[in-house]
Amino acid sequence: MIAEADWIIDLGPDGGTAGGKVVAAAPPEAVVAQGTHTGVALAAVLAR
Repeated sequence: MIAEADWIIDLGPDGGTAGGKVVAAAPPEAVVAQGTHTGVALAAVLAR
């Protein structure tokens, strides 16, 4: 579902007290390029 979005707001960098900050706000391909945790997981989906 995230791969089909026009824009992603990625919060992190981790959960709990290490989370809650915007680490990326961009189209899916740009989030992958930024290398966030979401971007790493999303890379395989977009490579299909």
